[in-house]
Amino acid sequence: MIQAKQELRTALEAALAGAAAAAGVEGPPAVFESPKVAAHGDLAITAAMPLARALRRNPREVAAELVRDLEARPAFQRWVQSLEIAGPGFINLRLAPAAKQAVVAEVLAAGADFGRQPASGARVMVEFVSANPTGPLHVGHGRNAALGDCICNLLQTQGAEVLREFYYNDAGVQIATLAQSTQCRLRGLKPGDAGWPESAYNGEYIADIAADFAARKTVHADDREFTASGDVDDLEGIRQFAVAYLRHEQDLDLQAFGVHFDHYYLESSLYGSGRVEDTVKRLVASGKTFEEGGALWLRTTDYGDDKDRVMRKSDGTYTYFVPDVAYHIAKFERGWQQVINVQGTDHHGTVARVRAGLQAVGVGIPAGYPDYVLYKMITVMKGGQEVKISKRAGSYVTLRDLIDWTSRDAVRFFLISRKADTEFTFDVDLALKANDENPVFYVQYAHARICSVLARSEGAAADTAAADTALLVAPTETALMLELAAYPELLTRAAAERAPHEVAFYLRGLAAAFHSYYAAERVLVERRALARARLALLAATAQVLRNGLAVLGVSAPTAMARDTPSAAEAAA
Repeated sequence: MIQAKQELRTALEAALAGAAAAAGVEGPPAVFESPKVAAHGDLAITAAMPLARALRRNPREVAAELVRDLEARPAFQRWVQSLEIAGPGFINLRLAPAAKQAVVAEVLAAGADFGRQPASGARVMVEFVSANPTGPLHVGHGRNAALGDCICNLLQTQGAEVLREFYYNDAGVQIATLAQSTQCRLRGLKPGDAGWPESAYNGEYIADIAADFAARKTVHADDREFTASGDVDDLEGIRQFAVAYLRHEQDLDLQAFGVHFDHYYLESSLYGSGRVEDTVKRLVASGKTFEEGGALWLRTTDYGDDKDRVMRKSDGTYTYFVPDVAYHIAKFERGWQQVINVQGTDHHGTVARVRAGLQAVGVGIPAGYPDYVLYKMITVMKGGQEVKISKRAGSYVTLRDLIDWTSRDAVRFFLISRKADTEFTFDVDLALKANDENPVFYVQYAHARICSVLARSEGAAADTAAADTALLVAPTETALMLELAAYPELLTRAAAERAPHEVAFYLRGLAAAFHSYYAAERVLVERRALARARLALLAATAQVLRNGLAVLGVSAPTAMARDTPSAAEAAA
């Protein structure tokens, strides 16, 4: 069907170009849409209406002429069963059975590459997680990690070269608080004691850091290594050890979550290299700054912000958006002209001011740089009650908690199963269910069920590449093949919209189409040719399920047990 749609699109493009050129107007793009009502057809063409406006003619008359042109073209004669005009000028298109059946062979031939596009030359940096090393990763970081990693995977399916980058603050007030908290633990203080700082971090992980520092241990993280001196008065050593310790902990969390990074970028390097000072000088030289109340301000309102922003406070320290501007100048100068940042919605206010700073600095960075994907935090429910704290972290649920309570697959699938900017409740009890109520189980079980059928086929599946797919004419077979054919365009759309939740929605729909088919038709029938064709359809469905789950970083198990049998299994 992929080849069929390509040939049909080329023919439609030629027909529209010819009609427009004859009248000396610009033709509309050649696109197919999905009819709102499935009974109306497989594809819809809406181009007759904008073409009619350009020609100043009746759209149904233009649609009728377009239908006559298309019916004469070889691609439409080969792949289309009928063309019908509806409403004000819609053209509904019903594909010939061969067009739908062709997708089975296309999937089996492409295998893991089905849906993937060739290298496009696009280079994209995606910055995500970027958690400061002041404590364990919480569930918000988990949603960030799942979104960022899936967006990277989606972009790679479209042929882009992708760099995964982790930026973190290894200096500043929060890191100083971390060091002081650890030093207090080393001195025998704990939360609630007299002398325990009000601003200190209270989680038990601080006691763990202090114990390892006292034991003079060496910690290894992906980007650093440090050996503790054991000296309670060595505040700088405590700071470096605590940062390395928590970076190591973050690495373990991310490894358990199946997420890796290509590069780590330290905020301290922006100061050490002079980038922050250089950025401030450039902004001052641009004429976009002013001093007031002893502070240095940037005229961000010149670039659409709701008010001007302080760059340097009266005490001489910089506000946090200044190093952000310096960091994004560095991204651009490193050659990454397309950048996507995945951040919580609490960072919404930084978008306008960072972009304003990048425009004001005058180094050729395009407007709208960088792109942002903003996500909302999540609520965790367990046993019907909201879970707000972790024994380890003290004040929040950690990513490790969720993985330990459920599984990596469940956490990854659930955390991208809604649009990023919507509220989401993670139901631990639901994630543990082994039945159709659990969406990740529902999808994985479809794959496992297919693997079971293929294993029982006693070699009949070995020759699926030579299957006669013309035998696949049952309504549920047609519906399943149409779902398979939708996968490549789904990937393209989800990548363009930075919307991995659409892949999760698609997989649930594909699993539903398979389960409906399996309940309606026997696969291992006596008629060997039909059995082979149906096994080929199942093999193609399993392949697309695997491909889609891989985009989400979720496994495709070959065997699973369920809590209760489905209706079809019970009947069997």
